[in-house]
Amino acid sequence: MIRLEKRPQPSKLWIALTPVLAVIATMIAGGILFAMLGKPPVEAIRTIFWDPLFSEQFAAYSRPQLLIKAGPLILIAIGLSLGFRAGIWNIGAEGQYIMGAIFGAAVGLAFYPMEAFYIFPLMVIAGAFGGWLWAMIPALLRTKFNTNEILVSLLLVYVAEFLLQSMALGALRNPDNSGFPGSRNLSQYASASNPELFTGTGIHWGVLTAFIAVIGAYILLSRHILGFQIRLTGQSERAARFASVNPKRLVIFCLGISGLLAGLAGMFEVSGPSGQISIDFNAGYGFTAIIVAFLGRLNPVGILLAGILMALTYVGGELAQIMLGLPAAAIQIFQGMLLFFLLALDVLSNFRIRFRKGGIA
Repeated sequence: MIRLEKRPQPSKLWIALTPVLAVIATMIAGGILFAMLGKPPVEAIRTIFWDPLFSEQFAAYSRPQLLIKAGPLILIAIGLSLGFRAGIWNIGAEGQYIMGAIFGAAVGLAFYPMEAFYIFPLMVIAGAFGGWLWAMIPALLRTKFNTNEILVSLLLVYVAEFLLQSMALGALRNPDNSGFPGSRNLSQYASASNPELFTGTGIHWGVLTAFIAVIGAYILLSRHILGFQIRLTGQSERAARFASVNPKRLVIFCLGISGLLAGLAGMFEVSGPSGQISIDFNAGYGFTAIIVAFLGRLNPVGILLAGILMALTYVGGELAQIMLGLPAAAIQIFQGMLLFFLLALDVLSNFRIRFRKGGIA
């Protein structure tokens, strides 16, 4: 008979091993999935994890793409992790990402074709405000009416997607594009573009902002009283109340910061790699960032590494689609397996397996 026995304290060993074991389990399960699809499993795993970094044929293109893909994932995941640590569950970062892109692009297009140094900074402010504003809806509904922020933030993603389609087909549509959906290409509008800062590296302002967010979150959580309040609330809400933590203020802060960072990620994406508002602009970064946050153990440094790893599955997955004909849905399932195995194995951090009474752990 197998049973789970709660540990007196979470196992530090299992906490450290779980992400590594989750990646290994994902590779094995993913290999089985690829084999069932009639693709060579070993070659598929190699194409996803090895070729983007070390293949002479692909590395020159793939390495810069790693940072381009990792930037928004890390930026969004950092914001989400602050709330998750405090037990505040923002599942709607995808909607905040979309709204940040819409607000930022709208400001840039409003100045077209004028060239001025202050246009891009105004777009940054607008993108951050758009994401923050969208996150304030579940924040205020929770603090005022005690609604569930999971449901509200998630449902707002679909509202944001409809707004995105409306903007691409209406207010932000390129008037010179013969009726086709989509805005002007911001990457061709110098004052509103977010190009590479160092040619061939993939580093743009969004990537730099992601690194700054990692440093800022680390300092906040380890050196600031607010970080202590976030950690304390996540461990024991009752103890946090005794420590004079204002839960409503914490909800507004955590959801506001996560929305702000998601909005920035959307703005940097629409002004750089994506280049325009389109009906299919959102690439699922807001949802994938949830996996990144948990894979990184809600730790800023861990999120940095997890973001790069998840970006590797994006870039490697694109290569696998081209080279091996893997369907895009299989790559999405592969990415989802990471979260599944992480959560499944995470049980062992708090519980040990017992085989019969008095058996070995």
